[in-house]
Amino acid sequence: MARFELKLPKMGESVAEATLTSWLKEVGDTIEADEAVLEIATDKVDSEVPSEVDGVLVEKLFNVDDVVQVGQTIAIIETDGDAGTTTEAPKTEAKPKAEVAAQEVSKTVVAAKETTEAIASSDERFYSPLVKNMAKAEGIAQSELDAIAGTGKDGRVTKNDMITYLKDRSSQPEKAVAAPSAPAAKAAPKASAPVAVSGGDEIIELTRMGKMISHHMVQSVQTSAHVQSFIEADVTNIWNWRKKVKDGFAKREGQNLTFTPIFMEAIARALREFPMMNISLQGDTIIKKKNINLGMAAALPDGNLIVPVIKNADQLNLVGMTKAVNDLAGRARDGKLTPDDVQGGTYTVTNVGTFGSIMGTPIINQPQVGILALGAIRKVPAVIETPDGDFIGIRYKMYLSHSYDHRVVNGALGGQFVKAVKDYLEAWDKNREI
Repeated sequence: MARFELKLPKMGESVAEATLTSWLKEVGDTIEADEAVLEIATDKVDSEVPSEVDGVLVEKLFNVDDVVQVGQTIAIIETDGDAGTTTEAPKTEAKPKAEVAAQEVSKTVVAAKETTEAIASSDERFYSPLVKNMAKAEGIAQSELDAIAGTGKDGRVTKNDMITYLKDRSSQPEKAVAAPSAPAAKAAPKASAPVAVSGGDEIIELTRMGKMISHHMVQSVQTSAHVQSFIEADVTNIWNWRKKVKDGFAKREGQNLTFTPIFMEAIARALREFPMMNISLQGDTIIKKKNINLGMAAALPDGNLIVPVIKNADQLNLVGMTKAVNDLAGRARDGKLTPDDVQGGTYTVTNVGTFGSIMGTPIINQPQVGILALGAIRKVPAVIETPDGDFIGIRYKMYLSHSYDHRVVNGALGGQFVKAVKDYLEAWDKNREI
């Protein structure tokens, strides 16, 4: 018998760790190759980790809510194959470096008051990214976070610990907590009053993704100075051109030509013309992005939202853009996006017109500085200017709603950018070949 080490696979260039959300197999269960063993989550997407071999699960090395680094061994699977195709597991699995560091620090601090276990100092105690985001969104200072008793492995604070603490915190506002620093105290929002619940009300727990979206949205509003510019675009030429070519395109490429890739192409061109919209702000430093990576907000079947990213969007022709849009949208609906699919965005587009809205005021996807909402295309009466005079005609029009971060994007740049998108759309060549 041989022992195979199931490791956390690489999930993308910018993904170094993931949180273990659930075990799909128990010790003693038989596992087939490519069968999912556990589920993990990064800050934006959930994934399954499949087994690479046939065998029996004999050991779990992490618990639910533990944070696992890429390349770390998660479980041991006993196989019938020879040792040449597997890795012999040591009798005692080495603990992750973060856990060893936390345990070493915990030996140097005094026992906490009453019945809480000893924890490491605020500089060394380990917190998962999810716990850190929850603390930041709720205005919990580091000293207050350090005082929360953890029920996870080695005394870690888990998601459930945070939920329980926040419930107690909001229902008992007079309860004394460790005093935060003066800046943190000013930033901390007041606890909201409990909502009255009657006997006929239904209480629905937010999903893990729903909670993370909620925290990200609040964080964005607190971080960026949101302002909006609105402009109306005449897309009659695009409407008529797409109607003329879409059937032939579908037969030739096997792809449905929607309006989204057409709009994405125009937005990528505008970002190339106005590169200071393709930036991020880090402290007092502006990071001007080399690549134009367009995030595409997509609704999921459960009502949540995810933003897959089209990498190097300005380098794609319309056929390539269409394939990229359809691929990401399809995998988002099927829950098959990888962590790398939602990383690295530099600007985001959301299509509020899908649900009939004519305009919107979208929230910026941090750490970006702008997001464009595409409104519904409407058939409206409009003034048509011609060399022979003005006439009233039927046109297809839509609103573009541009939200941008006024800390670094002034009204001139924000307005010029969305005006460039409008101009590209209105100058569409009715005879364009594809």
